[in-house]
Amino acid sequence: MKKIVSILMASMVLLHSQAHADEIETAGDIVQLALPLTALVATYTLDDPEGRKQFLWSFGSTFAVTHILKRTVNKERPDGSNTLSFPSGHTSSAMSGAAFLQKRYGWDVGLPAYLAAGFVGYSRVHAQKHDWVDVSAGALLAIGMNEWFVSERLDLEVGLMPSQDGWHFKLALAF
Repeated sequence: MKKIVSILMASMVLLHSQAHADEIETAGDIVQLALPLTALVATYTLDDPEGRKQFLWSFGSTFAVTHILKRTVNKERPDGSNTLSFPSGHTSSAMSGAAFLQKRYGWDVGLPAYLAAGFVGYSRVHAQKHDWVDVSAGALLAIGMNEWFVSERLDLEVGLMPSQDGWHFKLALAF
């Protein structure tokens, strides 16, 4: 679990270092890939082949439905650059990773992931690539697919524990 949190924190540090004026869009581009990659890596780190299968189904379905809707709805972007605005693919990608982490492994990992995914949505509106309807649709689509395909991992206990020298994550597998 420390590796998952480390990857999330590295994404957030990168996000913070990139988040200046015009670089907000670039940071969103990076995080929209980092979150699903973090989710996939977590399934290997935690030796969770069932979770990996669930992630691939939920992420793949989110991706497919997002791109079918983009071509079907054909909504123009706020900046006028093209007609593939609805729903936001960046947001659906990021939110798919975040929703998987939360549903499969709990809120200790899910909350920071959801905050990072929320930033991706903000970055798309900031860059005038999407409006809030596009971003909300992408987020809801990803969360819905995760509700459909992903189950909580019941043999995993994750916690944030205080210690003398700071906070530490606790990971325990039940056998």
